[in-house]
Amino acid sequence: MRRTTQTGWRGVIARCSLVALSAIWGASVAAQTDKQGTVAPDRRAAARSSELLSQFSESLDALSSRVSPAVVQVQVTGYGAVEADEEHGEAALIAREQALGSGVIIDPDGYIITNAHVVKGAHRVRVLLTTPAPGESQVRATLGLADRIPPMDAKIIGVSESQDIALLKVDGKNLPTLPFADYTKLKKGQLVLAFGNPEGLENSVTMGVVSAVARQANPGEPMIYIQTDAPINPGNSGGPLVNTDGEIVGINTFILSQSGGSQGLGFAIPSSVVQFIYGQLRESGHVHRSIIGAEMQAITPDLAAGLKLPREEGVIVSDVTPDGPADKAGLKIGDIVLRVDARAIGSVPLAAMIISTQPPDAVIDMQVLRDTQQVSLTIPVMQERNRVDETLDLSDPYKSLVPRLGIFGVEITSQLAQYLPNLRLPSGVIVAAMAANLLEVQTDLQPGDVIHALNNQKIETLDALRSALQAMPTGASGVLQVERQGKFMFITFEMD
Repeated sequence: MRRTTQTGWRGVIARCSLVALSAIWGASVAAQTDKQGTVAPDRRAAARSSELLSQFSESLDALSSRVSPAVVQVQVTGYGAVEADEEHGEAALIAREQALGSGVIIDPDGYIITNAHVVKGAHRVRVLLTTPAPGESQVRATLGLADRIPPMDAKIIGVSESQDIALLKVDGKNLPTLPFADYTKLKKGQLVLAFGNPEGLENSVTMGVVSAVARQANPGEPMIYIQTDAPINPGNSGGPLVNTDGEIVGINTFILSQSGGSQGLGFAIPSSVVQFIYGQLRESGHVHRSIIGAEMQAITPDLAAGLKLPREEGVIVSDVTPDGPADKAGLKIGDIVLRVDARAIGSVPLAAMIISTQPPDAVIDMQVLRDTQQVSLTIPVMQERNRVDETLDLSDPYKSLVPRLGIFGVEITSQLAQYLPNLRLPSGVIVAAMAANLLEVQTDLQPGDVIHALNNQKIETLDALRSALQAMPTGASGVLQVERQGKFMFITFEMD
């Protein structure tokens, strides 16, 4: 099979982007006027444009061949509400559902990134790897004439609903992967390709450009996205948006559409955010946001007029936590944020993204405008804590592991229950974290869930949970009664 290096793809595509694309629209049939005033084709120009187009096509083919093996189809089986009909009136109907999405392998040991909404409510998740093309024929592989890889069961390691990212794990070794791109180098107009399974059409690719490098889709949420006109449709969710080096610049997540299909308004989660969340989910099953102990808000003309600010747009510090990192570093209420880590700050979401995705031991450089003076500050970040984090601190990995469920659990004592005021039952086993390398049973458990019962048997201790699981034979059905965010629910599984 013909191979093209990454440098070759970039060089050919860059060379063709101006020359070959112009040849498509005009130079391919360039003409000159003869003595009689008639128009005759310039064969040399046509041959040149054909050669450039062939190089461009071959480069895209080589890029697609490099990327496709790391792109997977995510098959989800679960239960969800369906629309009530006239016969059932207002009754809530729950039916078994199947959904398809996309994902990308980012670690050869089987770690896969997809969207959180793809696996929401999942009872079982399976992953279908791309079928390798025999020899030169992608047609044979697509038509099922090649040996297909059977679907693999996947475990949900962790979910970050606010960023719409989920981490899956399959039992595999030496799997094809894609690297992350440097998000700070992304440019408007840059050529990108979207890979995935739109409408369930396996292993598809579309091409476009970056329409905007940082787009805030919801003014009320501190989250920014890459906007692209590369056609994205339902089913592309969780698939990678890659550059011409075959690097992940983002994870396709949603579209804006009146028809339900692509209208050239696709959005992807930036690679820097995905990379940060991946590390957090892999380590603990949930996300620890980095904070500095300060709140910011957007400057409006009214705010600027009332406070007599020197500018009518930008970001102002509205609160500083006493004795927090920002307070100790000298940040003041009313400071106007100019730069964070040498990046100009024009919006709250951009500042929040830079700060929240810092590693635990990071130190950020912040430049602010205070009255008429520019002040430079060095601020260490700290990790935002929640009840799951505090519970995880209490768990001993050697004593709290429940292998058959693939979780680390902590028994809820009377003392611990005091720190969980919203707990409806003051007993049970709380899921402190997921065990990444255990794939014995597929469940929809998440960190923070409290297990109260297994098959109607009350569970109050780790030993009781392990014993009840050990007594279940292969193929037996299990039902966990779980409390999640103050609500009871049942989670089913089958003992492998």
